[in-house]
Amino acid sequence: MKDMQLGASDTVAIVGAGLVGAGWAVVYARAGLNVKVFDANPEITRKSIPLIEGQLAGLHRHGLIAEDPAVILSRITTASTLAEAVEGVAYVQESVLERVDVKRQLMIDLDAIASPDLIVGSSTSGIPGSAFALGLSLSPRILIVHPVNPPYLVPVVELVPSPETSAATVEFAEALMKAVGQTVVHVRKEVEGFVLNRLQAVLLREAWALVDEGVASCEDIDKTVRDGLGWRWSFMGPFETIDLNAPGGVADYAVRLGPLYQRIAASRQHEQPWDETLIKQVEAQRRVHLGHGDLESRRAWRDERLMAFAAARRSTHPEG
Repeated sequence: MKDMQLGASDTVAIVGAGLVGAGWAVVYARAGLNVKVFDANPEITRKSIPLIEGQLAGLHRHGLIAEDPAVILSRITTASTLAEAVEGVAYVQESVLERVDVKRQLMIDLDAIASPDLIVGSSTSGIPGSAFALGLSLSPRILIVHPVNPPYLVPVVELVPSPETSAATVEFAEALMKAVGQTVVHVRKEVEGFVLNRLQAVLLREAWALVDEGVASCEDIDKTVRDGLGWRWSFMGPFETIDLNAPGGVADYAVRLGPLYQRIAASRQHEQPWDETLIKQVEAQRRVHLGHGDLESRRAWRDERLMAFAAARRSTHPEG
């Protein structure tokens, strides 16, 4: 097993060069690591470099990187084959399609060519490692390293070992993530969706149901989170929020409002799936506020806002 720390001369590989993979390349390169980027689709590999270049320019513009973006970009190279991508690297960040069969085949392919100390972190949003990473010689060195998109702006990373992941692999991943500036969350049991997406799923379930029942529009629900819940959630989590929202703290809150939340939860025991009619309704409401042709520019706007937020947070919370 490789030493728990990577030096500046070490190289990591990104396998899967879409939005998440490109974002990861920024994370590692700005931390001083060399990065090799590979995607089975050569066109996606090619497009990743100008995408990364734009992301670095934005970070520099907001004062989030002091180093010349061109110098950081020079640490990132592309590979034309998987074997070329992983040759001589200490760590692979897998960011391929969110499909069990695609991820399983990649693990099999990596197993055939991996060095004895290569570690693989999967960016999967919710598929447990036991679904695609077991039964290989590489299995003890595979774990979930799930980011939030874009990972170079939103720092949290969920580490989820499979039943065959070694403790040393988890320790390595934790040390690596902290070294490149990410915030580590340990998910101690395999569960579909891990922690972040399970929390998000509850909010989305209720949001879709409220639209379906005619309680509120998509825009008013977005306002409720954007101009309400999100203000507190941008700097504290749900348990701290409720701990501060009752005179006697969290236990007092549970007594006062626990029955209300339990009734709300019970009212959703027989929820309906998001059917075609509901999806069309939500789609129509969203397109009133944002046309399909404006999605890409709005994503760029989102990233600019996240950069501004990150810069402000850094100035007021320099410890992280």
